[in-house]
Amino acid sequence: MALTKEIKSSIISTHAKAAGDTGSTEVQVALLTERINRLSEHLAKNRNDHNSHRGLLVLVGKRRRLLKYLEKSDKEAYRALIEKLGLRK
Repeated sequence: MALTKEIKSSIISTHAKAAGDTGSTEVQVALLTERINRLSEHLAKNRNDHNSHRGLLVLVGKRRRLLKYLEKSDKEAYRALIEKLGLRK
């Protein structure tokens, strides 16, 4: 379920603002989205995995808070990120 080093680096390189940028809001949201998608697939197969379900809810809440911050601080970046990741909002 964990992201491999190659997948993480490709996500970071596509969403980074500058070289070496790993902590910007856009990168964090993109990484969380990938983890959420993978965990959702896992839960579709394993319905009774309640611990992973709680982990999914924690990740979704964290992503929601980061998106809320990004929307307040930079609306254009928020809209571009939502479009790029294919999130509904």
